[in-house]
Formats: sequence, structure tokens, C-alpha cells
Amino acid sequence: MSEKNTHGTFCWNELCTNNVDEARDFFTSLLGWTTSEMPMENMTYTMFNAGDTAVGGMFKITPEMGDMPPHWMAYIAVDDVDAVAAKVEGLGGKICVPPTDIPDVGRFCVLTDPTGAAISLITMTSGE
Repeated sequence: MSEKNTHGTFCWNELCTNNVDEARDFFTSLLGWTTSEMPMENMTYTMFNAGDTAVGGMFKITPEMGDMPPHWMAYIAVDDVDAVAAKVEGLGGKICVPPTDIPDVGRFCVLTDPTGAAISLITMTSGE
């Protein structure tokens, strides 16, 4: 596991948006990021890169996601997402998306803390 994915560290940022083209144009112009696209099973995932470093990703909000507003989601690396997720409700939080596999990436969940703030946890499959 790379230092970036050490348990308890922020390791990824992801933009969920209703207009991928507009968001891509905005962030590439604003920050000088480059992008590349990764076709996935039900969507295209856009990677944001600062130089040679992948710094985040982006995908389009689908109708199945309901009335979710555009937002950035931060991910925190954990050694075992299932074990950490099992502690959430006992500590006053709520699981919004249970631990779920992302093929060739890892396993993640989305939760809210007792104040209602959302965050994602992820256990990466590889040391990326």
C-alpha cells in the first residue's frame, strides 16, 4: 500500500456532477489539470491529473441516483472497509452506501458522521 493509501489518510477526491463537459472544462482551465476517460460498465469515469499524478475523478449523476446535487466527495483510506463500516452506527453515524466492490479498484462505503457530514471510506485493491 502506498503512503497515499495509509489507513486514516485522505486518498481520493471525486466529483459527482450533472454536467461532465462543463465541469471538465472549468477544472482543466482553472487548475491546469488534464483528463483521461475510463469506460466502465454503466458509465464513463473521467480521471483528473495534475501533471503525472492522478488527483481525482468525475462521473455524471444518473437518474437512478435521484435528486443528488453536484458535489465533491473525499475518500479516506482504511485497511478493512467492512470492519470500519461495522463501527459507524455504534458511534452515532449512518451508512448511506454499504461496503461495495469497485472492480479493479477496491471496496468502498459512504457514511455520514453524527453531524450529517458525508465521507467515503475505501480499501484499495492494489497499492495505487
